[in-house]
Amino acid sequence: MAFLDISTGEFHVSEGTFDYIDKLLANYAPKEILLKREQEKTFVELFGVKYYTYKMDEWAFSPQAGRDKLLTHFNTSSLKGFGIEDLRLGTVAAGAALFYLELTQHDRLRHISAVSRIDEDRHVWLDRFTVHNLELFSSPNENARTLVDIMDKTISPMGARLLKRWLSMPLKEVPAINARLNAVDYFLQQPELCDALKINIYEIGDLERIISRVAAGRCTPREMVQLKNALRVLQPVKELCEQSGEPTLCKIGEQIYVCETIATRIEKELEAEPANQIGKGSVIAAGVNAELDELRDISRNGKDYLLDVRQREAERTGITSLKVGFNNVFGYYIEVRDTHKSKVPPEWVRKQTLVGAERYITEELKQYEEKILGAEEKILVLEHQLFNDLVVSLLDYIVPVQLNASLVAQLDCLLSFAELAGKHHYCKPVVNTTDVINIKEGRHPVIEQLLPPGETYVTNDVYVDNNEQQIMIITGPNMSGKSALLRQTALIVLMAQVGCYVPASSAEIGVVDKIFTRVGASDNISQGESTFMVEMNETASILHNLSNRSLILLDEIGRGTSTYDGISIAWAMVEYIHEHPTAKAKTLFATHYHELNEMEELYPRVKNYNVSVKEDGKQVIFLRKLRPGGVAHSFGIHVARMAGMPNAVLNSAEQMLLKLESQRGSHAGSKHPGTGGIQMSIFQLDDPVLVKIREELSKINIEKLSPLEAFDKLRELQKIGKG
Repeated sequence: MAFLDISTGEFHVSEGTFDYIDKLLANYAPKEILLKREQEKTFVELFGVKYYTYKMDEWAFSPQAGRDKLLTHFNTSSLKGFGIEDLRLGTVAAGAALFYLELTQHDRLRHISAVSRIDEDRHVWLDRFTVHNLELFSSPNENARTLVDIMDKTISPMGARLLKRWLSMPLKEVPAINARLNAVDYFLQQPELCDALKINIYEIGDLERIISRVAAGRCTPREMVQLKNALRVLQPVKELCEQSGEPTLCKIGEQIYVCETIATRIEKELEAEPANQIGKGSVIAAGVNAELDELRDISRNGKDYLLDVRQREAERTGITSLKVGFNNVFGYYIEVRDTHKSKVPPEWVRKQTLVGAERYITEELKQYEEKILGAEEKILVLEHQLFNDLVVSLLDYIVPVQLNASLVAQLDCLLSFAELAGKHHYCKPVVNTTDVINIKEGRHPVIEQLLPPGETYVTNDVYVDNNEQQIMIITGPNMSGKSALLRQTALIVLMAQVGCYVPASSAEIGVVDKIFTRVGASDNISQGESTFMVEMNETASILHNLSNRSLILLDEIGRGTSTYDGISIAWAMVEYIHEHPTAKAKTLFATHYHELNEMEELYPRVKNYNVSVKEDGKQVIFLRKLRPGGVAHSFGIHVARMAGMPNAVLNSAEQMLLKLESQRGSHAGSKHPGTGGIQMSIFQLDDPVLVKIREELSKINIEKLSPLEAFDKLRELQKIGKG
């Protein structure tokens, strides 16, 4: 795949699995996708119908043609310098993108000056389900605020675009993450520096888009002046960064190139406030071109010139009443009354006789007429020529200006992080390569900013690692805050690896390489997929892509089917994650299936937690505080009461609940730890076959069992199962 932004010149290439392509499509959200004509059906099957596609013929996807196209465009002998020499399919995609621009007659592409590799090894894996479930950039809820809405304190369009890219592709490299964190730390200690940089960055505007318009030959005179102003402002930005002493800022300052020569030329050759279009007012400054100055003088001072001619000729001839005029037939003329005909000089040429007067032309008036009548047209041609010459001279500065735009965007994002951290009391996370995630008093960055005045967010601690507490089973009633806790954990980790401070009192983040979430309910009617099928698709994708540094957040898995099916699937998933032979993925599993609390006794790295509540008669107070141990109630009827469900329905539900609980209690025989006898244990179902299998399993001493004996025992259990 290749991603090309024609408006800024960004050009990225990568290769990977369909899952990886799906992830990048979700992150980059392209407006248009190019593909082979015969691949449209396959593409829709893989990625859905949410993208606008343009079908191209097979010749545009030729490996050799694509490579040749790239080499010709960049004028290089190989693609090694871009790091994409070995990406055969990526090169095909990049070549197809350039062929498309050729087909659509985009012939000014100097701003597409480089192509870079999207390196999967450098960025955290966020699939489209995770991006959607965490509501990073959009939300299914009307008027909801997303993470980027909360975090975006940037003051330039370039910074805003880069912030979205950073959020969609968090870093995995600890040094790079800490470099950003240290810069944010420095900004928090230097508020005056922050203010000075913000003032200058605001003045720079959208430098990235302006230089791309220059390359495309579509830059207006006012945009050219804005470019000059931006280049002038770069000098103080460069100095402030270099003088800071902070390594990341110093490196940015050293790379800024102020382009003094071209800035001076723009300042000299263009009006300080030019017209937005040539022909709509003055664009080229006075003193740049002598012919242009003369033509403007003629155009602007025509009346003064004619008055000068009249006065001079009247004094020379003594004809005080002569007039200078103009008509469409003869052009400019001198009119003399008959009483003064005798004073007319011989070089004047008579052109028209009137009643009581004669009209004459002179060589001077003929020359002036030629100048004045062609002045406006010549002014337009000259201004076009001079402005285009200036634009062409800028083409050699495209790459350094693009680099400047990138550096300013980085500064803007880091300043945004500092403002966010200072305003909302975020902490600097400790990011390292350990296998520990230890968050103290964590908060949800979006929810805490939407609370009513006077209400404070209830903080929670979260600890997971690979050896002691790999999986947290989190139970608790509806509306107790389980989903918020899962999301805030993922968002805190993501924000830390973007290089931002996080909403917590402290946080140690052992870098993760993949974040998976399965939170919330939705269906896909257009593809004939139920809510449960969507849930299973997303969950299957998670289980197939586990790694040793994955962070998994699962909410209410299995609720879309029967109770026993749901419990079985949820149990098997936790077991699969715990027993995975190569990956100890850190997992938070929120559930209403209290039977899963029993897993703590069977699997050493599974720990039970619950989000606490306080009961007062029929009233329930949601404390939203995480504490060790499981719970036995879901309080669904209480939530229904809060929603305004009719009393008749509530009363009937309470009676049915009492009846079911008494039946389950009699079947279970005794209360099991962690369930309180409210729900049946998965190992206490009243099936005699299961009871027999359980008894046989409990008798086996695995440590002393030989492979042959294990095979025989398995055959015996199979016979019991078949009856």
